[in-house]
Amino acid sequence: MKRFVMALAMLAGFATGAVGEIGDDGLHKQPWMRDTFKDLREDLSEANAEGKRLVLFVEQRGCIYCKKMHEEVYVRPVLSDYIAENFFVVQMNLHGNDSATDFDGQETGQSALMRKWGILFTPTLIFLPEEVADGQTAVQAAVAMMPGAFGFQTTLDMFTWVNEKRYDLDDGEDFQRYHARMIRERQENAAD
Repeated sequence: MKRFVMALAMLAGFATGAVGEIGDDGLHKQPWMRDTFKDLREDLSEANAEGKRLVLFVEQRGCIYCKKMHEEVYVRPVLSDYIAENFFVVQMNLHGNDSATDFDGQETGQSALMRKWGILFTPTLIFLPEEVADGQTAVQAAVAMMPGAFGFQTTLDMFTWVNEKRYDLDDGEDFQRYHARMIRERQENAAD
């Protein structure tokens, strides 16, 4: 019976499109991802104009952890809606040859840019502030980075922590403390 229920759940996911699509570049796609020229200065300006935060999704073809995130985490309506409402998402390809321009003005292929940034793992999310100082790279300017695949709650908490600019608060609550507090609060609310 358990297998039957799991099979139905999988079929329902396929029927609703919850699994996501794979683009011509071999990367998983979500409806809230932007197709840009990958000039990060322009992307940041556009994000700010929309009142959203810029986040870069660094992924690669065949990445099992990217697949997990796209099929199990990003498709959850609470997170998907939150990202669409609050973030301007630009996908970068760890091994891509397409051109991209960093905040420091350097234009290069995406794979060279990833080497410059020291990105080794996919997925890696790079969350940017509203303003980037002249000469800084995306990684130097980042307010947070999330390398690896995480569960739904951790991912939602990171997006919320960044969106609420909790990294800027003087209360001493870094992401780990914030996430631990959110876990406790969810457990307490579930017990009620």
